[in-house]
Amino acid sequence: MKDAAGLVRPEIRALEGYHVPPAEGLVKLDAMENPYALPPELAAEMGERLAAVAINRYPHPGAPGLKARLREAFSIPAALELVLGNGSDEVLQIIALALARPGATVLSVEPAFAMFRLGAVAVGLRYAGVDLRADFTLDEAAVMEAIARHQPALTWIAYPNNPTGNLFPREAILRIVAASPGLVAVDEAYFPFAGGATLLPEVGRHPNLVLVRTVSKLGLAGLRLGFAIAPPDWAREFEKLRLPYNVNVLSAAAADLVLSRREVLDRQTERIVEERARLEAALDALPRVQRFPSSANFVLARLPDAPGAFEGLRGRGILVRNLHGSHKLLSNCLRFTIGTPEENTRLVAALTDILA
Repeated sequence: MKDAAGLVRPEIRALEGYHVPPAEGLVKLDAMENPYALPPELAAEMGERLAAVAINRYPHPGAPGLKARLREAFSIPAALELVLGNGSDEVLQIIALALARPGATVLSVEPAFAMFRLGAVAVGLRYAGVDLRADFTLDEAAVMEAIARHQPALTWIAYPNNPTGNLFPREAILRIVAASPGLVAVDEAYFPFAGGATLLPEVGRHPNLVLVRTVSKLGLAGLRLGFAIAPPDWAREFEKLRLPYNVNVLSAAAADLVLSRREVLDRQTERIVEERARLEAALDALPRVQRFPSSANFVLARLPDAPGAFEGLRGRGILVRNLHGSHKLLSNCLRFTIGTPEENTRLVAALTDILA
């Protein structure tokens, strides 16, 4: 057989791709995006900056200027190296590729970011998931047992976790790092909303710990820029697998400009955190809704009929993420991205109507 069915690896054929639903004409509260546009004066300055970019030339292969800007914006120590990706998804794939020995295993908790599993299977790694507790807290004993049994080459932990939004105990993560025979990669995509919680000071103190971050949740999702923060020995290996020129010149120039105005993004982040608290209080006031604590830019909640509520919201022009059926612990769960005050008010009014 020379067709795809005969030649594509069975584990790839068995996968479901990462699905992004159409959102045209809807209030988009499904993808953890920053709902705020750039101020007009900064957008105009970006237009001038991008107009001067030499798009006829390849990017600088090492992007030293962009890396310097990221170091400054995120207070990254000089002793650590950065590996850039076309979004953090590419960084996840680079890390998995670097550790893809025959028979090796990737470990993560579940539910977690879908790309941890997809990235592992794509490069031929085995995948093992460890369920969180029913309240989405970390079952440290179960993780330790899985580490001892699988001896994973790579363990993924999201801090805060997606799609649940909660922070696992810092010391528990460090105990997992100490117990792991392989690399532990901590995904801090939602760091801006977590009240300063980060494992950045621990990178370099542990030989098998790296961080992954992104600028997407800050308000630059369309630029597709992610990065690993790693000790030099890990960064050297990852760089061998990074595709040349993977961060384009327009994304690099735009990120450099906006991150030089970090106060704009910080003000937007503060508004999102304030709105998160308001949405949490509103969800708590709704009947038969179980809201879970969040340190991210979204809130997870369990409703009596999540699929029905999802369709009801979509019929009212609001798109959220329906997680029912994606994992047994997410039964009847919806995930609400924090929008603008007006969008969040509209969401609560629609939910109130649906639940009535």
